[in-house]
Amino acid sequence: QVHLVESGGGLVQPGGSLTLSCTSSDRVFRDYGMGWYRQSPGKQRELLTFILPDGLTNYRDAAKGRFTISRDNAKNLILLEMSDLKPDDTARYYCNSGPNSMWNWGQGTQVTVSS
Repeated sequence: QVHLVESGGGLVQPGGSLTLSCTSSDRVFRDYGMGWYRQSPGKQRELLTFILPDGLTNYRDAAKGRFTISRDNAKNLILLEMSDLKPDDTARYYCNSGPNSMWNWGQGTQVTVSS
């Protein structure tokens, strides 16, 4: 099994910014594509963006222009920088391999965008 740990979520006002982090103590991410996903109540979990080992990135429409995925291999971190947040961004955010999720899901981190 792989234990995935997400952090950095919280309550933010519309237009604000947050940076999420993903790591694991039992899996090195260096050689995997990694992605960020989110799930809102009543909706299925959706892929937002992923980054390949060579640094190539892909973004779904919901993330284009406002979200940036990056990786810090030295710290075994996958980051998601989010800006100009909207109420519709409210969701629980998860990381996993990407664009295909092959591991069990972690607890995610909650992002709530509200005034």
